Amino acid sequence: MGRLSAGIWAGQDGLQSLQPLSAQGIWQSIFEAAAEPAEPPERMALDSTHVKAHRCAGGGKGGASEQAIGITKGGRNSKIHGLVDKLCRPWVLILTPGNTADCTVGPACVSLLDGIAELLGDKAYDSNSFRKSLRKDGIKPVIPGRSNRKKRIRHDKQAYKDRNVIERCYCRLKDFRRIATRYDKLARNYFSALCLVAAVAFWFSRARFPLFGITWRACRHPDDDGKP
Repeated sequence: MGRLSAGIWAGQDGLQSLQPLSAQGIWQSIFEAAAEPAEPPERMALDSTHVKAHRCAGGGKGGASEQAIGITKGGRNSKIHGLVDKLCRPWVLILTPGNTADCTVGPACVSLLDGIAELLGDKAYDSNSFRKSLRKDGIKPVIPGRSNRKKRIRHDKQAYKDRNVIERCYCRLKDFRRIATRYDKLARNYFSALCLVAAVAFWFSRARFPLFGITWRACRHPDDDGKP
């Protein structure tokens, strides 16, 4: 049993090579170096997904909020926000605490990608300020209005059906255990794993690699100074 235990720990230690690379931002640099300039699709889908934080993910430096962990009805969670094209490929990924409202991160996601003509989003992004900013940038919002609105907001129902691509993207990402449940104390390590999985699952398997606009804004509000 002693030898078996030692062998197991050695295998686990070998996986920690992700951490020093994360601290140096190597994964983001690899994405930028491997990518070829390309225009993003005009229609993008915007949404978020919760990730359960395991007990061992607690205790990171600066506290839970600084490490993109927030308390929700379902417990401690992190939240992944993303922009996805019609082929389910993620172009933008942002990591925040799980109790961060979607409509507050939406503008940050859109600002990281140029060329969007139409944005598909659910009712979580139904805010007057977000709609106004989209129209100001020449982007058509395909977002249904909340049920408590006094004035009904019309949207393109046919185009809205294509929003399922982002749900399928998140389902594929969560096929990987390290993404489906967060075990990392540090947000940068979890985000690096997310970048790696997204690249392998959606980009590196293709002959061409369009501009992969991934960034990390863990534990930062979109209105902050933008420093990671």
